Amino acid sequence: MADASVPAGPRRRTVLAALAPLAAGLAGCSAEDPARGPAAGPPQAEVKDTLIMLIRHAEKPYAGDTGEDEEGNDDPGSLAGRGHRRAEELPRLFAPDRGAVLPRPAAVFAPAGPVARSRQTVAGLAEALGLPVRAEIPAGKEAALARAALAAPAPVLICWEHTGIPRLIHALGADRVPSVPSGWPDRHDLVWLFTRRRGEWSFRELGQRLLPGDA
Repeated sequence: MADASVPAGPRRRTVLAALAPLAAGLAGCSAEDPARGPAAGPPQAEVKDTLIMLIRHAEKPYAGDTGEDEEGNDDPGSLAGRGHRRAEELPRLFAPDRGAVLPRPAAVFAPAGPVARSRQTVAGLAEALGLPVRAEIPAGKEAALARAALAAPAPVLICWEHTGIPRLIHALGADRVPSVPSGWPDRHDLVWLFTRRRGEWSFRELGQRLLPGDA
């Protein structure tokens, strides 16, 4: 029963005043509700589509032999003669007027460090494309390479030491794709293509077919 001694108007104002802090608290909780509007924060960035092409550096000297640097000097960290010939022919893989089956790279990566074979392999190609060779990441830092490659404009070409390629594939998140080999074979004439569409990776292997003896 209502208290007849308190007028209806003051009583209503008293109840509203008591409810005001509770309403403010509920409003604050609503603003932090992750299921509601702007309070949920910015949406998670979409994973962009990309194409990453991997090659091993071209042929290195056999044991007991030595390679040659750009000046023709003996250098065990440089390519062998056949490796230099492969590097010279590499642009044919990406030349549309020569029936290329691979898309023109928008970024080219090779490892930093004293061993020049990977950089020598892609130097002529990068020059033909008008691109720099991005060689700021050393071999052994494949996680950093994966981040840089995924952030780069696609398609991306990476020329790397074969022992680091499985680590790179793992860092890309593509190591569980069916048919991906566990390691790079003893060959210099392959291209591995990793395509990511809608967050899912797929894999293809192609032969370069640039020199006599290529499979």
